[in-house]
Amino acid sequence: MSEQNTNTEKMSEIITERRGNAGLITLNRPKALNALSLAMVRELLATLQAWRDDPGVHRVAIRGSNKTGRPGTPEALFGGFSAGGDIRFFHQAMMRGDPALEDFFTEEYKLNHLIHNYPKPYIAFMDGVVMGGGMGLSQGAHLRVVTEHTKMAMPETNIGLFPDVGGGYFLSRCQGHAGEYLALTGEVITPEDALGFGLADIRLQAAQMPVLWEALATRNFTDLASIRSFIATNLIADSAGSDWVEADFDAYFSLPTVSGIVQALESTRSPWARKTAQTLRKRSPLMLHVSLEQIRRARHMTLADELRMERDMMHHCFHRPGGLPSETVEGIRALVIDKDFKPHWQPARIEDVTGDMVTPFFQSPWPVDSHPLRDL
Repeated sequence: MSEQNTNTEKMSEIITERRGNAGLITLNRPKALNALSLAMVRELLATLQAWRDDPGVHRVAIRGSNKTGRPGTPEALFGGFSAGGDIRFFHQAMMRGDPALEDFFTEEYKLNHLIHNYPKPYIAFMDGVVMGGGMGLSQGAHLRVVTEHTKMAMPETNIGLFPDVGGGYFLSRCQGHAGEYLALTGEVITPEDALGFGLADIRLQAAQMPVLWEALATRNFTDLASIRSFIATNLIADSAGSDWVEADFDAYFSLPTVSGIVQALESTRSPWARKTAQTLRKRSPLMLHVSLEQIRRARHMTLADELRMERDMMHHCFHRPGGLPSETVEGIRALVIDKDFKPHWQPARIEDVTGDMVTPFFQSPWPVDSHPLRDL
């Protein structure tokens, strides 16, 4: 793809372009699957704020880069969106008491809020891996485009976390109780499932992504409807999701407690249900309970309030009251740092988690007027 007659500003891990009246963003950290660093979050926030206030920018599109192509060439683009936040940084920052850890989540959640409330068409090219923080960059988009290569998940409970970046908000608004299923299991879903659950809008073949990207950069679309009209006329798009033959998961994930969900899954002969129960048994028992409570609360909250709640929860993930060990630090250690894949969850069993262990995660450590997200 030619970049002639463009204003290209290359940043450390972000590439921004102004082409015509379009603002284009490429996540440019492919060796880390475009995992978000604090610098990337700050660059994205500053760029989107500037383009929001620039009358010359009429629309914004965001994509990722991949590891297979030579940097700067068309084949290096698309094929991977973002695997989420830089969890190695989370662990290192916690170990050395780096205040940048707190800054990361405050600024990332401000970015998520901005995207959900962006006043101009914002189009997310959700090719390849779209997980965690990558979902935060895309779920607020006006148009969420997936491909046959899309692998989507909110896998935080696997590392002793909860589905943040507004996860409580957008997962709780999925059809039925799909949000509880995705939040607790962290399972990877297909593009068809994403459409069916309401987490994507259009499915294109990956080969068509550059065509749409180029059109956004070169055509004078007047609004989001004209972009959709171009896709309908010029590209083969699919908006039909899967019907989830296993959709009886609603019967399990609508139950009031994690213990009840697991017991019900384990008491059936369904291979899917038993496999799902086995998956839940591997997750942090405490964070399963916290995540279920998050989804249930978020279903009745505004995005701003939900993000403020998440900010409280994230603080407690790394600074548990009474000096209790952090499930998050242990989860990252076991799965990412030491890679022994043997996290020592406390408590070790789902049935041993009590309400008194869960409640502190939803108590804010800040007064209302000094909350880091008070201005959302």
